[in-house]
Amino acid sequence: FNKINAEGGINGRKITFVTYDDGYSPPKAVEQARKLVEQDEVLVLFNPLGTPPNSAIHRYMNQKKVPHLFLATGATKWGDPKNFPWTMGWQPNYQSEGKIYAQHLLETKPNAKVAILYQNDDYGKDYLKGFKDGLGAKAASMIIKEVTYEVTDPTIDSQMVTLKASGADTFFNITTPKFAAQAIKKAAEIGWKPTHYLNSVSISVGTVMTPAGLDNGVGILSAGYIKDPTDAQWQKGKEWDDYTAWFKKYNAAGDIKDVNNVYGYTAAQGLVHVLKQAGDNLTRENIMKQAANLDITLPMLIPGVNVKTGPDDFFPIERMQLQRFTGKTWELFGKVYGR
Repeated sequence: FNKINAEGGINGRKITFVTYDDGYSPPKAVEQARKLVEQDEVLVLFNPLGTPPNSAIHRYMNQKKVPHLFLATGATKWGDPKNFPWTMGWQPNYQSEGKIYAQHLLETKPNAKVAILYQNDDYGKDYLKGFKDGLGAKAASMIIKEVTYEVTDPTIDSQMVTLKASGADTFFNITTPKFAAQAIKKAAEIGWKPTHYLNSVSISVGTVMTPAGLDNGVGILSAGYIKDPTDAQWQKGKEWDDYTAWFKKYNAAGDIKDVNNVYGYTAAQGLVHVLKQAGDNLTRENIMKQAANLDITLPMLIPGVNVKTGPDDFFPIERMQLQRFTGKTWELFGKVYGR
């Protein structure tokens, strides 16, 4: 947004970007959202992080009729324009992603014995539901062990030992970054080498794969929709040059290897498109109308992945491609899944 403002803003207006930290705590999220809406009188609440904090403000934002836009969580419930017309997600939803892994597993290893670790909240259960729906009738015979953890748990070592003991040869790892790194590391320590599917929220090379030990992650499968900044194939051309120029000038303290920076850059571009389309009619109603009328591609999305919404389609990004970790970077393979 600083870059946009430096270049003259949007339709001649500058963006005022107010941020408060909710510490990933639902009660704190409620407090901060109220402050933004009632004191700061913001036009839009943009890209707040996490399923639990957003769940806590979901009804409030819709009661207040303030755009709750492009949430940084893939929970499926953010795409419900009938009941929550002021809330819209951004990234591919967790159920769709879970289905992609199930589809791939059925295509490549139909007799797999699957163990699952998931965070005990809406986010974890959403992925789990998508995966089970994707396996269909085979879910009951293929899934042999499910274990949960709480966000407050210091470690998931005991869960990993339990999963290995189940005799599973396939592991679906539904964890946030800190726990994902722990799971990858622990699997290596106990000598468990299953076919390993890792949810896309935890694939940053900088914040997950490196602390887990790069060698420990070799062969892990995930799905992607944005370009990984550590992947040499994206480190060329205008899109990359523009990204690195922005990085050096406006985000110099950040880690260029961290894909979350690409995420923020791309989500911000999505909001800029909405504001441009809104023109001089900057009502909250018109913001939601424009957000529900997108058909664009953005420079740091993987080729074949687009942003498309409609009055009845509040899922902006729905396409993903499978990728495999090489020990250095994520390598895409196969077809682009999704609609």
